[in-house]
Amino acid sequence: MKVVVISGSPRKNANTQIVMKYVYDYAKSKNQETKLINLSEGQIECYRGPDEEYNEATKTAANDIMDADVWLIGSPIYNSFFSSSLKNLFEYINYKKTAGKVAGITILASGSIGFIDVQTLITQLLSYFRVITNPKAVFLTTDSVKENNMLDTDAQNRLKEMVDETLAMGSKLR
Repeated sequence: MKVVVISGSPRKNANTQIVMKYVYDYAKSKNQETKLINLSEGQIECYRGPDEEYNEATKTAANDIMDADVWLIGSPIYNSFFSSSLKNLFEYINYKKTAGKVAGITILASGSIGFIDVQTLITQLLSYFRVITNPKAVFLTTDSVKENNMLDTDAQNRLKEMVDETLAMGSKLR
């Protein structure tokens, strides 16, 4: 089973990077065919239309997403929405190649409001791609990330549970 972990923050030192690196490492320990797409690396070009040429990193990321059976997506909340870099990435995805895939969602915010709104927006986007979403998203505040860039135990346990459940869903639907 192919798995792709998407870190949807464009910020290099963001807490989302710490969270999704943890998700990636844990998912990789469960499934060796796991890849990480980190939007903070700045290699994904801004979408300009279907007939344009794009760099290799952009094409590879889009293909990795379309080839994966399971998507583990993490995004910060920016202005009551998920990151625009994450939305840009999905402009490259062909919805005709994504039906029946499974996704798990992690959302990170500085406070405790807006999670359900952003979960709904991401779920609606994934519904367009006919992706089955794990209903148990993980909502984390920046308080979950400690000074040494480690996640607290509760956050780790909830992320592991989301990954395990999403991988199990993916296995059942293959």
